[in-house]
Amino acid sequence: MAITEIAEFAHLTDSDIEELGRELDRIRRDVEDSRGARDARYIHNVIRLQRVLEFGGRLALFGSRHRPAWWVGASMLGVAKIVENMELGHNIVHGQWDWMNDPEIHSTTWEWDQTGPSSQWKRAHNYSHHTYTNVVGMDEDVQFGIIRITRDVPWRPVNLLQPLANVVLATTFEWGIALHDWNITREAEAVRGEDHRREVDREFARKATRQVVKDYVLFPALTGPAWRSTLTANLTANVIRNVWAHAVIFCGHFPDGAEKFTVAEYERETKPQWYLRQMLGSANISGGRVLDFMTGNLSFQIEHHLFPDLPSNRLREVSVRVRALCDRYDLPYTTGSLTHQYLLSLRTVLKLSLPDRLLRATSDDAPETSSERKFGGAGLPAPVDPQTGRRVGLRSALRRLRDRV
Repeated sequence: MAITEIAEFAHLTDSDIEELGRELDRIRRDVEDSRGARDARYIHNVIRLQRVLEFGGRLALFGSRHRPAWWVGASMLGVAKIVENMELGHNIVHGQWDWMNDPEIHSTTWEWDQTGPSSQWKRAHNYSHHTYTNVVGMDEDVQFGIIRITRDVPWRPVNLLQPLANVVLATTFEWGIALHDWNITREAEAVRGEDHRREVDREFARKATRQVVKDYVLFPALTGPAWRSTLTANLTANVIRNVWAHAVIFCGHFPDGAEKFTVAEYERETKPQWYLRQMLGSANISGGRVLDFMTGNLSFQIEHHLFPDLPSNRLREVSVRVRALCDRYDLPYTTGSLTHQYLLSLRTVLKLSLPDRLLRATSDDAPETSSERKFGGAGLPAPVDPQTGRRVGLRSALRRLRDRV
């Protein structure tokens, strides 16, 4: 099963975890105290860039009956939608820019360019996912629909379809997220009465209708005789955005090393242990600044999960300090290229479509899911190496296990 004793799994004492928590609190305070004009300039520049890309793409689509204009328009619009969703919508609705008190760039007013209402995403993502990150049975993002990504979730015959379901999810990701958030929100509101549930349904229907009309009726109609080719270009732009967002999200949550946790672990969790769960339950994507920007800086998924409401443009500098902490406490810092992380995630999707009896590892020692039991009772806080003076912690313990194979 998933991790039940996080301190034992991490090879840390309670005092170690408390000190780790104080260090991370210090990082948060330093960033909060230094936010200012440079950060405000950054987000305003991103908004301007996104609007230029969208305007240029839509302008090119007036000539979309010509193949070069179609490709230019669809590509620019696809990039504009990626920037709007990843670096603007996701991060603004997280409240990363609320400190500016700008009514336009605020989590309570920003409505992003995709099917689901941002208010429902906030309920499902900001609260549920970031509170219960990778807690099996509490974090709904551990399993998208029929896609099983941990052996802690029982296998069902429908899981045989998940290789195909994953392709469908990737190409229609905005709808997958929208329906996912809608379902979570309506279940949460149902306890308040049928009227509240119906209002959730109406809000979803209004936003989805507006999005469909905008992308597939209004903007194609504005291009007159080119409406048919514009419609296909808009559809292509949405698929580009969907596939990219799907890849980024999967790379940050489902590759090897992104651990899962039990409800029992969550129920007795302290704030420093919450920090530790975020560090062990997330994965980064290594790359350059262009990749960071195009992922909405979710290439720093570990740092984002530690500090979900800090400005995204500050996560690169935060990552240097977080990585240093991992070195000090001998903790793994899970990262890899986009291709590497996605292939690991895809392997998990394909592998866990099969019944457990056909798989060799268990939920205690599988590459995608493990627990303190993988150490065979030796997962206690390790001593300091007498020769080097360095801590012998989780990272070293995992290396020893790999060396035995």
